[in-house]
Amino acid sequence: MEMLMTDRGTGRDRRPTDTGAAADTVPLLGSAAYDMGSGEIARARAFVREFLTDARSLHGMDVSERAMDLAQLVVSELATNVCKYAPGPCLLDLEAGDTVLDITMWDTGSVLPTARQADPTRAGQHGLEIVLAVCESFEVRREPVGKRVRVRISLLDVPRSGDAARSGGPTGSPSR
Repeated sequence: MEMLMTDRGTGRDRRPTDTGAAADTVPLLGSAAYDMGSGEIARARAFVREFLTDARSLHGMDVSERAMDLAQLVVSELATNVCKYAPGPCLLDLEAGDTVLDITMWDTGSVLPTARQADPTRAGQHGLEIVLAVCESFEVRREPVGKRVRVRISLLDVPRSGDAARSGGPTGSPSR
């Protein structure tokens, strides 16, 4: 798997300024393709971690530890759904802007995911609930050869509005 990171439109890598902020506002992009066996979930998480680590260290982007953890969690949940419900390959696209990360997972499954009613007694099938709880936006679209799920998380260490009012942070665990 090769990680691709380029600026849209220019084809050049981002250059940090003296302050550590990005020199321009062109997003940093990354893509990876997988044949979604269970081992690929860990590879997808590692890809996101490497992408955000490089965005921070090589390109001067602000990426909080919270964002690093949430991005890996979200990709893990989306990839798990691909393994369970969508036969064939998938594509993971990442787009990091100044303050947000857009995560897009393309797969060959034709059934659109739907969140189930919250039920703390249910064993499993909480992945989409988790994704909806921690993401700023969620979009799913049918495509000619499957579907596309696109989510957005903040790269900053500021929870989205409403999360602060929840006890225990975005996933019900103690806040860091």
